Amino acid sequence: MYFKYCLFIVVFIISIAGCNRNNNEESSSKRVDSISTMHYELIIIGSGPAGYTAALYAARAGIKPLVLAGETPGGQLTTTTDVENYPGFPDGIQGTEMMDLFQKQAERFETKVEYKHVEEVDFNTEPFILKCEDETYSADAVIIATGASAKWLGIPSEQAFNGYGVSACATCDGFFYKGKDVIIVGGGDTAMEEALFLSRLCNKVYVVHRRDSFRASKIMQQRVLNSDKIEVIWNHQLDEIIGDTEPRKKVTGARLKNTQDGSTKEISVSGVFIAIGHQPNSKIFKDFIQMDEVGYIYVDGRTSKTNIPGVFAAGDVCDKVYRQAVTSAGMGCMAAIDAERYLEEKKHLSK
Repeated sequence: MYFKYCLFIVVFIISIAGCNRNNNEESSSKRVDSISTMHYELIIIGSGPAGYTAALYAARAGIKPLVLAGETPGGQLTTTTDVENYPGFPDGIQGTEMMDLFQKQAERFETKVEYKHVEEVDFNTEPFILKCEDETYSADAVIIATGASAKWLGIPSEQAFNGYGVSACATCDGFFYKGKDVIIVGGGDTAMEEALFLSRLCNKVYVVHRRDSFRASKIMQQRVLNSDKIEVIWNHQLDEIIGDTEPRKKVTGARLKNTQDGSTKEISVSGVFIAIGHQPNSKIFKDFIQMDEVGYIYVDGRTSKTNIPGVFAAGDVCDKVYRQAVTSAGMGCMAAIDAERYLEEKKHLSK
């Protein structure tokens, strides 16, 4: 009787272990499936003008690219209300509407768009590996079109009026303030350049700087200081942007705070331009791609080629001079053509 009891216990334990092993194998299989790698000839990271233009040209060449659009697709144009300086839209167009059209045109030629954020890449292996939160992709070629983000001061009213009197691009939006008074915040070359640009359009340009001297180059400083349409407000910072929300949202003024004694004053302006720089969205590539000290990706001459064959860059992530939608689109076209030629050469060599 004792022997039969022991035998029963042994059989029971073995059966439980077998079930657990099967469950573990099934669970392991599911994990393997969940991290399976999807392969594409070409993956484009980013969904601004550069990314979608690259996708359009690549798709029309028969490549069928994947665009990893990120969690907030469309690039900086989605934060812009009216776009009036892009060819083909004589009456202007909303930034979000424009990027919707870019996407639809790319998808018409079998571009696949996924709203996923690339968290990690490996460009030391072929094919290249791109990891998102819940998916891993591989690609024979990659176009980096992640753009650059404007640096902001961080005050709540800055974002509340963004696109309604607050801008980070004088070249893009300066025309809307023709004959009006505006503020430029900053003290570097970018601020000087934008102040001079606005002085050709606006009635008065106030340059607000928190110190008693600029860090811009001497020649740019002198041009600003010599302009009779530009007034520099030293030792002040932007404390609050003042405006209306009804009947339509608009900026009406700004409150400035003295950085030495803490006193405040208000001035009437119609626009506020933040010119404290941009940050290229290139951090995840720094271990592989050559870039400058700020993070702008280096490309080879008048091409989109990076230091890694098969990896290309386009748009604001590698352009710290122009930073325009139309130039980004042109660079996207270049990157697609460079990628197409690279893929063709790779196929030829593998034969």
